[in-house]
Parts: sequence; structure tokens; C-alpha cells
Amino acid sequence: MALDKMKNLSLEDDMLLSEMGEVQGIPVTKPTSTIWDQVWNFKARPDDLLVATYAKAGFLCHCIVCHVKNQGGAVQLLYHDRSVLIKSYSAGLKLAEAMPSPRTMKTHLPVQLVPPSFWEQNCKIIYVARNAKDNLVSYYHFHRMNKVLPDPGTIEEFMEQFMNGEVLWGSWYDHVKGWWKAKDKHRILYLFYEDMKENPKREIQKIMKFLEKDLDDEVLNKIIYNTSFEIMKDNPMANYTKDFVGVMDHSVSPFMRKGTEVYYWH
Repeated sequence: MALDKMKNLSLEDDMLLSEMGEVQGIPVTKPTSTIWDQVWNFKARPDDLLVATYAKAGFLCHCIVCHVKNQGGAVQLLYHDRSVLIKSYSAGLKLAEAMPSPRTMKTHLPVQLVPPSFWEQNCKIIYVARNAKDNLVSYYHFHRMNKVLPDPGTIEEFMEQFMNGEVLWGSWYDHVKGWWKAKDKHRILYLFYEDMKENPKREIQKIMKFLEKDLDDEVLNKIIYNTSFEIMKDNPMANYTKDFVGVMDHSVSPFMRKGTEVYYWH
């Protein structure tokens, strides 16, 4: 399985993953560019749900979707086991193909690189945008603790790369703007991270309506509680301390770092 491959990274794999490739002018991981034909030709199904975000902007929404689709019940699997990231590994794509419907998938791809079958099948998509400064800082610290990502250098160096669109997944501005333009043409629910922190009940209700889920207040409150930063930070199902031990160094920076803050910038 894709997760097993990630948990057993060799030095050679680590070096490969730290390299960057390019697809249509967008910086991507080397594995993504290597298997791009497989990614582009991925076959979506009509009942697929895709959660799309710029990197380090949408984990909260992904967790909420897991709970909403699970009718508010406890999530017994790791959050990243309940969906597949559509962008990089051939094994991951095979895992997605083997998943029973309805599938939940996630991606950091800009809108122009989304496999066309998602549009052809009229799939529902949830997009989450985050304030650029918060996104930059969170992404910087994620690079610091993630051994398979390129060395970010200093915060000043990373900021320059971020502003120039030279980091993985390209320009933040082009990413959020591209998806914003697409929302009027496709079944896209466009959300903002800051709104989800300010009023989680209202935003979860938007997701419920979009997914056609009718959950009572007790279930809704349970979802709000289980997806709060304070709970998820200590939950091994969410904080990536249970898996990817050789990939993420939490002594450098925890995966869930300052999620209680918006406009935190340092």
C-alpha cells in the first residue's frame, strides 16, 4: 500500500522525494512529474468528493468531511487512511482505484492540473483558501519538519520563493484565484480557513448542505468538538505522530503547530 511505502522510505527514496519536478510550469514533487500521465488520466466517479487546497490550508476541512460523511461517529482510521492524496504516488492512485464508492480524495493541485475526469463526471469539490501570510508560515515550518520536502532555507529565503511561486504547487495567488474562478462553472464549495476557525458551526453546516447530509445538533456539536484544534493536536489519528515516523520530525516542529491562531505570521 502507499502508506507502507511511505513508512519504509529508503535513503534513495528520500533523495528522490526531496527533488522537485515540473508540470506545465508548476513546481511539483519529482514522483508527481514522473507519473504525470497516470495522474492526468485518473478516472473519477460521479459520486467522488475531492477536497482541494493549497498545501497547509485544508487539513481541518478534510477532518470535518471525514466526520460528516461518517455521520459524526468516531473516526477509527487515521484521517489520511480515509482518503487518498491525488498527486504523487502510483501506489496511491492504485489504492484510490480500489476504494469503494463513494470515495473522498484530496489534492493540492492547481485547478488547471486537476484530472479532467473530475469535471467530466461533475464531481463535488470542496476548496479551502487560507490567508497568504498564515499559509506561508505554516508551509515553511512544514518544510522544516518534513524530511521528504526540499530544505526551505531561512524564512526570508522561503518567503521569496513563496512569493515567486517557486515552491511546491506553485503560486499561492494563482492557486486560490484559479479555483475561485472555477467555482461558478462547477460544483465547487469555496470555503475560507479563517471562517472555519471563527464560526465552525456555520461552516460545517455549509459542508453538510453541500454533501446533502442532515445531521442533528448533537452530532453537529460532536463534530465541532472532535475537529477542534485542541482535540486534534493530541489525537494520534490526526497529528501524524502514529505514522510517517521516519518522515516527519516533530522535534523540529509539530505537524499541528498554531492552528488556534489566524493572522499569526510568526
